[in-house]
Amino acid sequence: MLTSIKTNKFEGNKSKELAMMYFRVAIILFGAQLLMGLIAAIQFIVPGFLFELFDFSVARMVHINALVVWMLFAMIGSVYFLLPDETGVETVGIGIGKLAFWVLTAAVTVVVLVYILVQVGPGTESTIWLINEGREYLEAPRWADIGIVVVVLTFYWNVFATFMKAKVKTGIMMVLVADLMALAGLYLAGMFFTDNISMDQYWWWWVIHLWVEATWEVFVGALAAYALIKLIGAKREIVEMWLWIEVLMLFGSGILGLGHHYFWIGTPEYWWEIGALFSALEPVPLVAMFVHVLYDWGKEQGAAHARGETGSVMKNGPAMSWIVLNAFGNFLGAGIWGFFHTLPQVNIYTHGTQFTAAHGHLAFFGAYATILVGMMYIGIQHAYGIKVMKATFKSKMGVFLIAFGVMGMTIALTIAGYEQVLIERAELGGGWNAFFTAQEMPWYVQAQLWRAIMGVVTFVGFIYLVWDMLTIGKAQASQSEDAADVA
Repeated sequence: MLTSIKTNKFEGNKSKELAMMYFRVAIILFGAQLLMGLIAAIQFIVPGFLFELFDFSVARMVHINALVVWMLFAMIGSVYFLLPDETGVETVGIGIGKLAFWVLTAAVTVVVLVYILVQVGPGTESTIWLINEGREYLEAPRWADIGIVVVVLTFYWNVFATFMKAKVKTGIMMVLVADLMALAGLYLAGMFFTDNISMDQYWWWWVIHLWVEATWEVFVGALAAYALIKLIGAKREIVEMWLWIEVLMLFGSGILGLGHHYFWIGTPEYWWEIGALFSALEPVPLVAMFVHVLYDWGKEQGAAHARGETGSVMKNGPAMSWIVLNAFGNFLGAGIWGFFHTLPQVNIYTHGTQFTAAHGHLAFFGAYATILVGMMYIGIQHAYGIKVMKATFKSKMGVFLIAFGVMGMTIALTIAGYEQVLIERAELGGGWNAFFTAQEMPWYVQAQLWRAIMGVVTFVGFIYLVWDMLTIGKAQASQSEDAADVA
């Protein structure tokens, strides 16, 4: 992972070098996200922990925003990595791409320092521009919002211009070019305010959920298609066929399925029916993605055995582990746990409980973190010129502990949410006193304790992951050179 930008096996490919720069910052922010989550989890159990030094509101804010930003870094890095392979030409505008990288990295650093040191300010225009916009999950100050848009538009221009120069227009690139335009456009919906709270929340949900349910999921499908071609030699015609099917279903269900949120913001009642129907359909494309990965893996492995080849067809064991985990995690986290509480008739009881946190933890990890970590391993493999990268003890411990920890947190939060629904909502009617009464019940307290324990497990897994990323490339490259010398 720490291979110098100038001393790698990319053979002068500047786009892949730029991708590794993005990956490095992404993994640092991933660690910051987990650390902030641990602090917030402890504060759930011990409310006085770091009180007035680093309050829960700040830890939670950094935790959530670091999640979004590290994934944005990793997404941009993943596209810069696959761009030369999918287009057959070098990425245009590498210089401006590097400038955008440094601008984004500097902006994120300043924003995080403001979050930690300044934290909050009075509800004035200067606070909105310099400290925090005050919108949940979109807390970046206005100047940073504008900077993110400029960086993403620069990135999109590089992708689009490279695509137009491509020798062959692949299906993966056609999907990515269209999807990235929507990804950049939807963020703009969260950059203005209206006096009407229902209207303001309407546009807010476009960023918070439509951005994720539609554009991010389609992005994951494109990465999965590319990764399967790279890792197991899957046939492009098959993976791109799956990709088009997934795109149609994701856009169809994700856009209208957003209606399950509208019940809470004063929109017309017909959104009950629309939101309920299409929310129920949202797990379907995730099943398709699940089948997509496992089907292609089994098909290519069977074809290799039929040719008399022995061993696995995988060219990168750690990356494939994360891609397969993505197939499971996306279906469980975004599909099953999402469906648990998205129907409006159910959401009236579960909205704002720990059910939401359970879904969020497993969905973001299962749907996005997994495949982005897989792309980082692909980057390490090619940076060191390793033909077949094998899983190590550290890589196995990393994937196991992180997956086990996140699943443990999800189950603990689900139990806490179930207790809230029973006590706070159904029995006590959802009032202010009901909220505090529910949080003092044994199930809730024990669930939050287990969430913190599983958070520690996840962080230990992250340490193994980083340790492996720092060592696996150099170690296996040396082994390959030694084997070549012996031969």
